This record gives sequence, structure tokens and C-alpha cells, in this order.
Amino acid sequence: MTETIKLLRIYTDEGAYLGDRKVLEVIASRARDAGLAGITVLDARLGFGRSAHVHRRHVFESDRAVVIEIVDEEERLRTFVDGLDDIPDVGLMTLEPVEVLGGKARQTIAEKSA
Repeated sequence: MTETIKLLRIYTDEGAYLGDRKVLEVIASRARDAGLAGITVLDARLGFGRSAHVHRRHVFESDRAVVIEIVDEEERLRTFVDGLDDIPDVGLMTLEPVEVLGGKARQTIAEKSA
């Protein structure tokens, strides 16, 4: 059976907090604890969501939109997402197929599925 590798994208705001920690840091920490292959947090220059509030990238503001990307096996990502229910201010989450062509991540994913 071949594994189904997917890309999970989680949209949130840089200024979103869960207690005294930023939501993006909580998600990154949980992804590491779950043994996921890796995570990347990207700053968005401009964006808006359901509220239509425009988030712009300004030097002195922390209201920037961020995108968290995680690539791993579909089942592991779905299990991970189920564990995020307690985090407010998580926006849209998407899951899409990807083809891993190379790099260290390819080896990490192969080792986890062995």
C-alpha cells in the first residue's frame, strides 16, 4: 500500500494567543510532539477571511496573517487536526495532495512510514 502524502495548511493571525503563547507556536510545538515530518510558518503580506478584516503586513503591528504548512501522511495530519479543537482563532484549514520529489523531508517521511 502506498502512503498518501498531503499538505496541511492552517491559516491564523500572528497576534492570536492561546493563554500566554501564540497560536502558531502552540501548533508548531504540537506538530513536533506528534512527530510530524516538519512545519513551516509563512507571513502573509495581505489577506482577509470570513470577517473581511484586511490584514496587512506592517512593521509595528502583530495582526499579520500567517499560514502554517505541514507535509506528512494523510492519516497523521487528520489525527493532528482533530487535536486542535481546543485552539481558538484557527482559521481555514485545507488538505491537499502533494508529490514529494526530494530533499530531507522525503527521507523523513519514508522513515516514518516504514
